[in-house]
Amino acid sequence: MKFKFGEIETHSLYKKLCKREEEGGCGVVGFASTIPVGGKHIITPSVQMRNRGNGKGGGIAVVGFESGSFGFNKEELESNYMLHVAYLDPSAQKEVEKDYIEPVFNVYHRQKIETLDDYRKVGLEVKPPDVYRYLFRVKEEILDNYWKEVKSFENVSERVEDDIVYYNSFAINKEFYASLGADGQRAFVLSHGKNLMILKVVGYAEQVAQYYGLEDVRAHIWVAHQRYPTKGKVWHPGGAHPFGAMHEALIHNGDFANYHSITEYLWQRGRYPLFLTDTEAAALVFDLLNREYKYPLEYLIEALAPTSELDFKMLSEDKQKKYKIVQESHIHSSPDGPWFFIVAKNDPCKDLLQLIGITDTSMLRPQVFAVQKGEVGIGLIASEKQAIDATLESLSEEDERFCPIADKYWNARGGSHSDGGAFIFTLKDAGEQKKLIVTDKFGREISFIQKERVKIDDSIELKVKEDVLEKVEKLVRKGAQSTFLHLVEIVNLSNESEMYDTFAALVKKGKESDDKFEKVVEALTLFNDRRFETGKWKRSSLLHLCSKSLVELFNSLPSVKKKKGCFLRVDWKTRNDLCEFESDKQTLVIDAKEFPPEGFDCDAMLLVKAHELGCKQFIVYNCRGQRFIGSGLGLNSKGVRIDIYGSSGDYIASSMDGAELYVHGNAQDQLGQIMKSGKLVIYGDVGQTFLYGAKGGEVYVMGNAAGRPLINSVGSPKVIINGTCLDYLAESFMAGDPLNDGGFAIINGMDFDEDGKLIEQSTPYPGGNLFSLASGGAIYIRDPHKKLTSHQLNGGKFVNLSRDDWEIMLPYLRENEKLFGIPVDELLKVDGKKCPPTNVYRKVVPVKTVVLTTTSTDLEE
Repeated sequence: MKFKFGEIETHSLYKKLCKREEEGGCGVVGFASTIPVGGKHIITPSVQMRNRGNGKGGGIAVVGFESGSFGFNKEELESNYMLHVAYLDPSAQKEVEKDYIEPVFNVYHRQKIETLDDYRKVGLEVKPPDVYRYLFRVKEEILDNYWKEVKSFENVSERVEDDIVYYNSFAINKEFYASLGADGQRAFVLSHGKNLMILKVVGYAEQVAQYYGLEDVRAHIWVAHQRYPTKGKVWHPGGAHPFGAMHEALIHNGDFANYHSITEYLWQRGRYPLFLTDTEAAALVFDLLNREYKYPLEYLIEALAPTSELDFKMLSEDKQKKYKIVQESHIHSSPDGPWFFIVAKNDPCKDLLQLIGITDTSMLRPQVFAVQKGEVGIGLIASEKQAIDATLESLSEEDERFCPIADKYWNARGGSHSDGGAFIFTLKDAGEQKKLIVTDKFGREISFIQKERVKIDDSIELKVKEDVLEKVEKLVRKGAQSTFLHLVEIVNLSNESEMYDTFAALVKKGKESDDKFEKVVEALTLFNDRRFETGKWKRSSLLHLCSKSLVELFNSLPSVKKKKGCFLRVDWKTRNDLCEFESDKQTLVIDAKEFPPEGFDCDAMLLVKAHELGCKQFIVYNCRGQRFIGSGLGLNSKGVRIDIYGSSGDYIASSMDGAELYVHGNAQDQLGQIMKSGKLVIYGDVGQTFLYGAKGGEVYVMGNAAGRPLINSVGSPKVIINGTCLDYLAESFMAGDPLNDGGFAIINGMDFDEDGKLIEQSTPYPGGNLFSLASGGAIYIRDPHKKLTSHQLNGGKFVNLSRDDWEIMLPYLRENEKLFGIPVDELLKVDGKKCPPTNVYRKVVPVKTVVLTTTSTDLEE
């Protein structure tokens, strides 16, 4: 029986085969804004990452509420504690208040958090608990009595009131949640702290915000988590993330292999996990180090994610000495295994709000950081870049001061001497709005060149002047390269009005005919992809202008229903109108905006169906984390070309065999897995586990790769990464002899500065485990200053570059120049002087290969 595209998911057999409660991979996202923003903006990225959850656990934390929230003024919000208690059994409320709240606290306000009248309206299957908020301070007599009891002890906490609040919550949880068993759980504390709230449900994170009515609640910091914890009572609101410390909320993606070791460490220090989850244990350790031991943030992070191996040796002697003490004291509390933390933190004593991202030493979980500065500032952290883009797009739709594209995206290198594997976004009071400061683990501030933003107001109708139209007409006739160079010239003239007019004229001309459409799209794509001097303008805002122009052009194309024409457009509503293509020269332009990111209904499946109907040219735009694009095309898909615009997702080009795929921007994780042949080009950075098990093909990356590219690659992949990668490059590489059509990777270690100029990175490769345990292939790495050492290798060895090596490399470097505008001659320059390739590039081969093939003309360095 045949089904139309999009109908298979409703078929009974499909429902039996595909369990919708299948586990996800933890979606985490958080952002810190210099102005308070609404909860609706945490909903958007949560929805984007729904496929990383499973509907069995979701939560949201909020820090730094806007004055007036819940009827409280600024003084009330900042000086008083907030206690949020979830009542699973409404009858427990009187007992909790009588025994634990009224005797200890002066409660100034008590309020039930409003909810929808029916939890099923937002798709929840389990009714969330009623939650009450208490605004209070500890009674004076309780404080006095506490002092009398503890004053004889050394190292007494200066934050006595925090201690009382903390242990009071522990007592509530012990009596009403942990001690009564599954049938007797009646209440638990969600959060306790100043200007902070945690809410969670058996469901998805966005359903938390929808059920408890957070859409219009405004605050400076929001974090969200999809999926239940990996240990403990997983299908229960008490077990979902976030978990509260004192004035902090912690979420995490990952799993602790040494959970019991950590709990023993906590027991020895008088802290007893009650929810039995690894996330709770992490929050307890964080609070212990932060509040009781008063560790500076740098040493707290070191205790969680210790620096090791080569990175430890790269630290100063003073840091090595201090870090060694930290590690010896806290190694049993360092989470072992894959994990990534996001912490939302209020520091009432220092009057700071902070958003912190910490990655494990081995970088086994995906993470992306981003920042945007200008009239407003925002720092963002997420599992996936597409969640960051979704947040910014949502914010920009409400407030034009936000741009849908961040000024900078990057990854942290776990446990490193370079950034410490952690970044902190700090919000400090600075008049009408807060100031955003970005630092790494070591407290070093990350600075950015401040440029102006090109403001795009959709309410302004641009009227294109005739002389501008005439000029654009001539440029389009000349071709895309001339048009692109003119756009760059206009940008550097700093004439905003002329820039608007030129882009508007290009869009207008592109709509006139298929030939002009093709040339204009090519010119705008060059503008999007290449690095160049942007004058006084932010590159991110120029990319936004370019993206809007491209989307307008793509939206103007005739529907696939028309059947005729060089370019046909299909979207979610017209997905069932596909039919056989009249010519393999026709291009199908897919609007991915409303398609799910994966599954039988996704745009990647539509593309496969169109290919079966004879289409070979594709453009996919308006991507919102779509996965698997380019996969499933079958054997020998040579002649197929796919161009991707927007915020694409994971697993793109996986298993590709022959096709060409171009990602016009940064890419995410797991791209090109088991790729057999074809061409993959990324005009930006690429995420974790890139080209895992790849068997062949040509691959070009304009920027950096995150951790673990080319693991277990075999056959003959040919790869150029113009930036660097964080660690574990080409581990277990098994790709034959590069001089006999085997595989290799070229690492150029280059970057672009704020003005688009090509510059060397501080090191061509910052990590260890370079070519670790490899048995074939080679790494050609640009290292003219011999910064790399044998200590960074594990089973590999440096050998001299031969003439044959250079002849193998050169054609790929020429193609790299054509794609990215990175001249081979520039790569061969050292301190401004052109040098022979043997003085610029070094070759790394497996030790076994050195023994067998090194000759007198290829001497070991």
